[in-house]
Amino acid sequence: MENEIIYQITYDDLKNRDILYNHIYLNEKMNYYLSDDFSKEFYVYLASCGFIATSITLNDTFYLLPEIQFEYALLDFDDLYISKSVRKLINKNQYNFCINTNIDLVLDNLDLYHENNWLTNKYRDLIIDLYNENFENGFEIISVELYDKENNQLVAGEVGYKIGKTFTSLTGFSSKEKAYKNWGKLQLVLLGLYLQKNNYSFWNLGQPYMQYKFDLGAKQYSRIDFLKRWLKEI
Repeated sequence: MENEIIYQITYDDLKNRDILYNHIYLNEKMNYYLSDDFSKEFYVYLASCGFIATSITLNDTFYLLPEIQFEYALLDFDDLYISKSVRKLINKNQYNFCINTNIDLVLDNLDLYHENNWLTNKYRDLIIDLYNENFENGFEIISVELYDKENNQLVAGEVGYKIGKTFTSLTGFSSKEKAYKNWGKLQLVLLGLYLQKNNYSFWNLGQPYMQYKFDLGAKQYSRIDFLKRWLKEI
């Protein structure tokens, strides 16, 4: 990315239908954009347009890094695959699966488990602000947590957001301890079952370059095919 040209994007750019549809959505050479706008309104609108944002520091300045991806991994819940190892963990019932009970702990663990954690600094502050606010369009930050029932240790978790009837994963973690083998997969399956039970339309898993997403049952969509589904739901 160091040698790429990355253009800045503003709230007004997104609100301009010609710019969004003809110069961003249809631009097959560009996927990343920069913004120094950490407002809640801009972030929610980015999400509604199909962007998934990380962050980056350039020349000592911290930026939001919205991406309108070239391809997306989407999971329809009828395709959710539960492996034998995960079924065994489900049957043992030695876990507590929770939603929105301790987002601060999840965010702290992202720092512990990821050497290059991008959900930090102003971005973390923004996520907390978003988490504490209700939005008319139903946007909601969601903290997903999987605890060991015996010692209440947070073993795996992730942060994402609900918008319309969709859920988008941002980032997550799982313990590397031998005792918790496959608990990361367990957390994903339990989340999938939760989303299905609560009548979500589909799960946006973001970049389609990690095998675990396809092992879970996700399918790869081009940007245009993704947007055809996404914009109907939002």
